[in-house]
This record gives sequence, C-alpha cells and structure tokens, in this order.
Amino acid sequence: MKIFTSAQIHELDEYTIEHEPIESIHLMERAARAIVRAIREEWSDAVPVVVFAGPGNNGGDALAVARLLGEQGYTVTAYLFNITGHLSADCETNKKRILGNHQVKNFVEVTQEFDPPKLEAGTLVVDGLFGSGLNKPLAGGFASLVKYINASHSQVVSIDVPSGLMAEDNTFNVRANIIRATMTLTLQQPKLSFLFAENQQFVGRLRTLDIQISAEGMEQTDAPYEMVEEADIRRILMPRGVFVHKGMMGHALLVAGSYGMAGAAILAAKACLRSGIGKLTVHTPRSNNLVLQMAVPEAIVQQDLEEVGFGEPVDTDEYDVMGIGPGLGQTEGTAIALIAQLRRTQCPVVADADALNILANHRAWLQQLPKGIVMTPHPREFDRMMGHSSDSFERLQKALDLARRLDGYIILKGHYSALCLPDGHVYFNTTGNGGMATAGSGDVLTGIITGLLGRGYKQEDACLLGMYLHGLAGDLAARDLGVESLVASDIIRYLPRAFKQLEA
Repeated sequence: MKIFTSAQIHELDEYTIEHEPIESIHLMERAARAIVRAIREEWSDAVPVVVFAGPGNNGGDALAVARLLGEQGYTVTAYLFNITGHLSADCETNKKRILGNHQVKNFVEVTQEFDPPKLEAGTLVVDGLFGSGLNKPLAGGFASLVKYINASHSQVVSIDVPSGLMAEDNTFNVRANIIRATMTLTLQQPKLSFLFAENQQFVGRLRTLDIQISAEGMEQTDAPYEMVEEADIRRILMPRGVFVHKGMMGHALLVAGSYGMAGAAILAAKACLRSGIGKLTVHTPRSNNLVLQMAVPEAIVQQDLEEVGFGEPVDTDEYDVMGIGPGLGQTEGTAIALIAQLRRTQCPVVADADALNILANHRAWLQQLPKGIVMTPHPREFDRMMGHSSDSFERLQKALDLARRLDGYIILKGHYSALCLPDGHVYFNTTGNGGMATAGSGDVLTGIITGLLGRGYKQEDACLLGMYLHGLAGDLAARDLGVESLVASDIIRYLPRAFKQLEA
C-alpha cells in the first residue's frame, strides 16, 4: 500500500475529480458517508455529537458529517469557524446545506468571539478543523480550542488527520496544540506521520476508509513510502526445489557472542537455520564452544583464538553471507577485529547490535563499510551512530541519507520497522506486536535476514521478507501465548508457521 504525501493526496483528489469524473462536492459527500458509517458502528444515536469544522475542505467534510448524522437521528451541535470570512467552495456549499437542513438544530458560525460548549464525558466530538494540508503549527484561538477539547473527557473522532498534526514532518510542531483523538478516520491511505511512535498519542485507534480515489491515479503515482502487505511478500518468496541439497542452499557465517553473551549467538544461529540456510558456521570465542555445540547442534562452531571475545577476522571466501554483531561485545580488541572483518568481507553483510555500537564509537569507519551492507539498528543504536534525532521523521531522513551514502540497506526497527533503500524509497513493515519488545528479538531478525541472504535472496527482498516473517512469527506466537509472556525464542519457534502461511 502506497503512502502518499499531502501534496500527492491533493493531486489524487484532482485526478479522481477529472477522470472518474465526479464533482468535488460529490466526492466530499462520498467521504462523509463513509465517515458516518464508521461512526455509527462505534456510537449509537443516543450519544450527543459536537462537530467542530474549520474553513477548508476538512471543515466541509465535518459539516457534511454533521448533516448526515442529524438525518440518522443523532443530536448534533455544529460549529463552523469562519474567522477570516473565507471558506473553501465545498465548505461553503455544505454550510448552505446544513442551514437548509432542519435535522441539525444547533448550528453556530463563529466569526469572532467563541463561547465553547460544555464537553461532557458522554459527548462525542467530531474534529474537522484541519486536515492533511496543514503546513504549520496551530496558534491563537485554534490552539486554545484544541487544548480545550483535549482537556475534556469527551471521546474525539478526527476526520482524516487529528487537527494540528501534519501529514509528514512534525519536527518543529507544537505538540500541545494537536488533537488527541480517540479514533482517527483517515481517508483512503494512512498518512506517514501515523507510523511514528510519538504520534500514537494523537492518532488513537486508526481506521482507513476507502472513498474510491482513482485506482489508476494511485497506480501511476510514484510514492516514496509504502506499507508492505502479504501479497507483496508472496511475490518475492522463492520456492525450494525438490532436488536441492545443502550445498545449494547457501553457507552462512555468523560472527557473534562473547563471554556471558552466548545467548545472542544461539538465538541468531537458530533463526538463521530456521530461515532455510543450507549450512551455518558460527564464529565465537572459545568460552562459548560447549554451549553452542549443545544448543545448536546443526551449526558448525568455529572457535576464535580469544577466550572471551572476538579477536581475529575470518576468511569469508567460502561463505555466501556474513551476519555480525549479536552479543559481540565492545572491547577495543573486538572493535579492531570488527573493522578488519568488514574491510575484507566480499559477500553480503548483515550488521547489528554491538557491530553498530562499535561503529557509533568510530564514526569514521562508516566510510569503509562494504557496498550493499544491511544494518538493523533500533532507534537508540541509530542515534548513537548518526546523532540525536528530535523525532522519528528526522531519524528516517538520516537513515535514508545513510542508505544513499553507503549504497546500503537500513532497517530502523520499531512497531512499523522502516526499510530504507539506496534509491530513496522506504518500506514500512505491517507485522509484529508489542510482545516482541523483548531481549533477543533483534538477534532473531539478524539471523533471519542472514539466512535469507545465504539462501539466495537479494538484499532488498531479504530485508522485506525478513522483517515481515519476523513480525508474522511474533504475531502467531502472540495469538497462542499472549503478548506479555512472549520471548525471543518463541519467535523462532513460530517461524515455520509463518513460512507455511506465506506458502499456502
């Protein structure tokens, strides 16, 4: 599913109006009817409704919703804020329609002073002040109104976008001046800002309503952002031939573990094996030899010369992929061995965990990373490498810049993990749950992507399939076990089911 910018959304509206063809006021009515259907599914007509409409098309939507709810038997009070004396054409039309409709008995057009209504706990507020076209923080009276709504105990439904929240970049926004919605009914496509953790407090529960924007227009529009869906993943899944042998399924090298951190190496190794790799060699310090041999008998254990850490680079000529970082430690000797390893490795590389922490402490080494490297940082690891980001949008832009400079692939891990490609495109993952916020989950992802690369997938496909499978296995585990008790090894245990679901 493509995620369009606010400018593209406006262009697609115009494309639909021209090519369907449909008048803009009729498209607005179509959107309003979809919003009313969603509201009626959640709230009965016994709930009093207060509608706040702004002067633009978002306000036009809100006025149409107020009229339609009134026709369905709801008790509706509508406020239209016309401070400048200028309404959009469709907002003006819906104002006239509501004035001619006797079902909305309380309609107030605010031009100067505003006496706010009392918002009770049992009242539903429909927020239609500002939509996706907003490009600056709210101030003055609108900011005061937002704070008043947020301070009430009413439930709030926002139309398309919570008023005050911008569709993409909220880096310099005033967060106190953004509606905190109970539910956001967004039109046609989610907005980029909805995918960032810090904006969840404003979006609330999200529903995406199909208002039949031109499918042809959306297909022709190249969106910089996309949400990965199961159909996308099924298309890249490689079948496993019946006459294959382990030598044809790839040989992976995993450089992982240190004294006291053998578990990270075990989790990554098991995940790699469960992802279809033919052979796996784990390079780990001598102190971890026995536990690796017992915990992962399917893997070859290659002992480092060091007793407790990674101290010597490995010849990678016989390997198809290398994963490096889980539980590696950050001693100076390990750091020197890491950069030596990265310089000499010719096969695809997946770097995570302590590999990233070491690079954060030696930022000049970033220039020496191999082309096509896959890096899987969580937000703190990324900020340590690239400097503090004030919000997720700024961090995403830095990740895109890093992917371009390295000609590599950066997965920013989170609820919607973001795969940043060298060409500037971003894919957001749609699987996963809060139970996966547990130690070792990232090591599992490293193992999965390492296994898929060794299996023969190209970097982009391995990353897409890897993060989707990782989240899907977590979802299947959560379905059986719940989210509170989920641990990283559960994700590995449910990987076969995730593969089976995709292959079905």
